Formats: sequence, structure tokens, C-alpha cells
Amino acid sequence: MKVAFFSEAGYVGKVPRNNPNMRTDVAWVCALEATHIPITNIESFEGEFDLGILIIPKNKEHLFQFPLVEHMRRLCKKISAMQESTYWYWQDGSIESQLWYHSVLQRMDVLFCHNDMDLKYYKGITDVRCELLPSLMITDYVKEYDGERKGVVVGGNWVSAYRGFDSYLIGKILDDNISAITTGRMKPDEKLLDINHLPWMTWIDWIYELSKHKYGVQLGTAAAGTFNLNCAYLGIPCISYDTINTQKYLHPLLSVSDGDIESARKLATKLVTDDGFYGECSISAKENYKKLYTEELFLKHIKGIVADEL
Repeated sequence: MKVAFFSEAGYVGKVPRNNPNMRTDVAWVCALEATHIPITNIESFEGEFDLGILIIPKNKEHLFQFPLVEHMRRLCKKISAMQESTYWYWQDGSIESQLWYHSVLQRMDVLFCHNDMDLKYYKGITDVRCELLPSLMITDYVKEYDGERKGVVVGGNWVSAYRGFDSYLIGKILDDNISAITTGRMKPDEKLLDINHLPWMTWIDWIYELSKHKYGVQLGTAAAGTFNLNCAYLGIPCISYDTINTQKYLHPLLSVSDGDIESARKLATKLVTDDGFYGECSISAKENYKKLYTEELFLKHIKGIVADEL
């Protein structure tokens, strides 16, 4: 199976398994042994692929008059688009941008989505085949901290989509030592919060840093769910919403309905007061990861979809 991956990232070619920045989209390219083609290079690129996977850029205006889909068809037998961010983010753009985005989706053979909820959404707004494409970790070079785990990591930022303040409030119940990911979107006055802001780091360093912590909290909007996935791989209990597949299936004992902070508070209290419950959540998360989210299962799933399409 020959796969091409199209995005606004600037690199060309395949991703080696020792790549230190193996975030989700890069992990997909690596696992599929795909050829990554920057959208800016697609016009001059030559080749023949069974499947093309597109991550539609968030900044789309420069593509309105560009024959992107036509170039994908020229190179690939079947073409698909991969959900980027939340299912609704694209409706914050101009009307022209929304019309363009929807027309691109409609011209795909397959749409890949993150979560069960997203699947229902994309099936509702298009006439295209929609399938789940799970988040993925390439763990060949992952190293874990071997000391005592302490403190909390909250996933996301202090904006409405990530709802970082909600995660912060629950984190305070778990431990006073709270760390947060800045990812370059830190607000100027976040220093008012008594948290440790983690600087930008490579993905491989992030997994090591995360492994130092005892708890995870991510009470933000559902997207790819990589934070929840990373926590499960490391056996870190994570409190989050059941709208995120990597939460619902990997941390079922710690999943709450969207907005149900009351239940999240109760779970946080139970985690810090009941050692047996903490251990159960940690062990089940690791076991669920091995049963549901390995690279082998990912490849079997997508190869089945491609074989069916071809």
C-alpha cells in the first residue's frame, strides 16, 4: 500500500522511526511509511499512490483558487481528508472559507475522524464515507522517568476551546504541584496562576516529562485526544470528558460527561484518597492501550479501509 500525506508542513519524504517530534500526524506518516508532500509542492510532484491523506490547513485563503483536489486525484487512486482540530473549528472562518472547506470534504472518497461524536458530525454534513482513524504513538525510542511520580499535568491552554481553568481547578484537588503545557499560546497574565509552565520541547522529551507526573487532567474540547493517549500509555490516570475516544476507551473509570465538573471533582477526590482506585485506574489504562491503540491495530484498521476502497 503506497500512501501520500499532504499538509502545510514543509518536509518532503518519509519519516524515520527515530524522529524526535513524533506528534500524531507525524506518527501516522511514519507508521504508514507514507511519503509526505507539502501542499506547496504538490503541483510539481510526480508519483502514483493508492491513497492520499490531506490535512486541510487552518489558513485556507491562499488555496481558494488552487486545484488542490485535482492534483491529489492526479497522484492518488483514492483521496481522503483527515480531521484537523475540533469538528466545528472551521466555522469560525469567513463564509467563503466555510464554503471552500465543505466543498473539499464533499470531493473526498473517505473522511477520517478522531472520535465517535466527530464521525456522526461528518456523516451528517457530507455524503462521503467516514471512518475513525485513531491517534497513534510510535514508542520505539520512548524513555520513562524511573523515579517517584509527583504532581499534576493539565492538558491545554486558558482559552475557551481548551478550558484550561476547569482543568486547573480539578488539578488543585489532586495536588498543589501543577504543570501546564504552554505550546506557544501562553497568555501574558498566566503568571497569576501558581503553576509550572512547561517550555516547548520535542515530543520524545514531552513523553519523558509527562512520565514524571502522577495525575493528568484534560477537560477541554474533543480533538485527537493525544494527551489522554499519552497518559494511558504511561499508566497515568487522567480525568477528562467521554466525548474523547482516547479517554472513553482508555480511562473509562475517570470519564465524565462534557461539562460535568461536579463528577470530575468527586473522581479527583477519590483518586487522592483511595490508593486502590488509583492503582486500578493506572493499570487498566495501560492494559486498554495495549488492547486498543497499538501501532499494529492502527495499521490493520487503515489497511482494511484502503483495501475495501480499492
